[in-house]
Amino acid sequence: MTTSQYAQRIADLAGRAREERESFEPPASPPAEERGLEYLRKGLGPTIAVYLRARTGDEHVRLSEVELSMLQAAVNDWLALYLRCHGSPRDPDVTVREAAELLVETHNVRDTAQLLTDVPPRTGR
Repeated sequence: MTTSQYAQRIADLAGRAREERESFEPPASPPAEERGLEYLRKGLGPTIAVYLRARTGDEHVRLSEVELSMLQAAVNDWLALYLRCHGSPRDPDVTVREAAELLVETHNVRDTAQLLTDVPPRTGR
């Protein structure tokens, strides 16, 4: 099986997401907004960035099915951690492509997570 130049970075991000999710201790009184933002900034954002670099960089990189699967799992793990910080037990089912398209549109990982999860709920619009 062929892997891309991003294989190690993808494996690192997916492994870290899985470890964070497995060791997660829920906040005593949600929402733990700052903690949720850390998962977005240090996890979800970099995960989406790898996908975007591969798809839109100087040279289009073909990601293997395994790499795409690991990116997908990582995106959903990071979003699940974000949801847990807000007291939600939901398990998201988002594609890395959906997340990437929203990040390109919003330019903001927090807005991306909010649109993908509806957490926190939008108000006044």
